[in-house]
Amino acid sequence: MSAQTPARRTGRSVDTAKIGGGLKLLGVLVGLMWAVEVVDTATNGSLNQYGIVSRDPRGLIGILTAPFLHLGFGHLISNTLPLVTLGLLIAVNGAVRLFQVTAIVAVIGGFGTWLISPPNLITIGASGVVFGYATYLIVRGLFNRRLGQVLVGIVVIMVWGSALLASLLPQDGVSWQGHLCGGIAGVLAAWVLADDKQARTK
Repeated sequence: MSAQTPARRTGRSVDTAKIGGGLKLLGVLVGLMWAVEVVDTATNGSLNQYGIVSRDPRGLIGILTAPFLHLGFGHLISNTLPLVTLGLLIAVNGAVRLFQVTAIVAVIGGFGTWLISPPNLITIGASGVVFGYATYLIVRGLFNRRLGQVLVGIVVIMVWGSALLASLLPQDGVSWQGHLCGGIAGVLAAWVLADDKQARTK
């Protein structure tokens, strides 16, 4: 005689679902950036006014919108490549973790950019989020005390370290303030989302 029991979900299947969710969210974020740039290009850059307008209370809305705005497709492509590469390393931990890191970096980094940039300048682009992703990956292993994550951080430094440092140097038309604040926010995200703090919260 045959018997039926509920199928067990293995750890592997759960991990696959988690990774899939993270990849979908990353795809949505990048897709929105490209869709927004198509509209912005078609309207002669009319959306760029909604970036972070420093020291202007009306410019605070740009904290949420600036990462999706870019100064042309060249700017977008230069941000998309590292965003996807670094984002994938975070997305393997699931959509929730990717959302948490992105939200902390965008909000804290964006507010810092609004606060310290010269008055009445508009900052747009996802490079602050890229910096936040990078610093999160670099330091999270130190907070979590996980060798695998430390090794990932070392690889990020080896691949992106020189470019990250160079982008902190003042250049015309480049927001080093956004890069710096995004990087600081990434370290903060790694600290807030550290394993021991998450365990205490649960």
